[in-house]
Amino acid sequence: MLVPEHARRRRRVDSSIHAAAQVFADPGVYLDYAATTPVDPAVSRVMGGFLTKDGTFGNPASVTHGFGQAAAEAVENARREVAALVSSRPEEIVWTSGATESINLAMKGSALARRDRGRHIVTSPLEHRAVLDSAEWLESQGFEIGYVELDDHGRVTRKGLSRALRPDTVLVSLMLVNNETGTITDIAALGPLVREQGAIFHVDAVQGVGRLRMGDIATAADLISISGHKIYGPKGIGALRVRRPLLSELVPQMHGGGHELGLRSGTLPTHQVVGMGAAAKLAREHGEADAGHVTSLDRKLRAHLGRIERTSTNGSLRHRVPGILSVHFEGVAAEALMIALGGVAISSGSACTSAEVTPSHVLLALGLGEERVLSSVRFSFGRFTTMDEIDHVGWVLAGIVPALRKL
Repeated sequence: MLVPEHARRRRRVDSSIHAAAQVFADPGVYLDYAATTPVDPAVSRVMGGFLTKDGTFGNPASVTHGFGQAAAEAVENARREVAALVSSRPEEIVWTSGATESINLAMKGSALARRDRGRHIVTSPLEHRAVLDSAEWLESQGFEIGYVELDDHGRVTRKGLSRALRPDTVLVSLMLVNNETGTITDIAALGPLVREQGAIFHVDAVQGVGRLRMGDIATAADLISISGHKIYGPKGIGALRVRRPLLSELVPQMHGGGHELGLRSGTLPTHQVVGMGAAAKLAREHGEADAGHVTSLDRKLRAHLGRIERTSTNGSLRHRVPGILSVHFEGVAAEALMIALGGVAISSGSACTSAEVTPSHVLLALGLGEERVLSSVRFSFGRFTTMDEIDHVGWVLAGIVPALRKL
């Protein structure tokens, strides 16, 4: 059977990409920390003591005997650590299965609680799918969604938020740090606007906790979503910080035994809870050291990228956290670059949408053309990334990018 010319061309391109991967790439370099972080060994050791009969395995809700009481004490210790990390009170921390559940509880629980006061919700087009999909669900329940206009750098400003607010706005949900570009939203500056309106302010702080000081942010926000596996803790555990006056107001999204003040029923996974608590403690104690390390890595990677022609960053370089970098390689398809990099783990956007072969909604919302979006990848790194790994990836990119452009 004759093979069409375009098919033969595609095979040659694929073969060339894989050949480049064999020449340049070295397996085992992980630069996808924004998708998930490895569990810190110290966290893993703590978790191991809460699984077997020799450890603290009891149900923390079974407080009529010592096994359950020991587990309950461990849960409360972890609650205190997470509260300290986000500058809050322990009684304001509600355990969930992760940030997605925290976001659902925050948005649906607060909007439904105040639907008699108004049905207008404000968010931005840059948000995580958990926020956007929750907003779409609320829209199906009779709410109206308004999206903040962004400035030229893709940031939410006081002016933009002020224009989006209405007398019937009951909820504002914004991201602290964007998971694709690292851009920071000035939550402390926006909080007073939301409060003057009388709306609830929810902040998705998943990428910001452990990277930024949370004092002013916690003061400005009513609800804060947090994830364990983004701060070197385990997957499957998260928390929602709920300002005390709202604890009795939120509408629960899970029903059962009335755990977590009735806001989140279900037996707590003690080993994961204590793991998140241990990770929060490490983040608090070593936050400055982590920040200095990641800043140095970020500076080094940008120096390497600066030597590759027709390469630029997406989003604001000035207003962002180090360690999350969205990069555009002109004339190079992101998919081809990721294949050619072989064992170097990077991504083309959020891990929660990576299964979809569609352009990043975040980069499109920044006003970037589809061609640029499809030629952009995300590098993210953290506590365990080494300078040698950054140098290695810089050298690999310097060889692969020009080779792919020739194809």
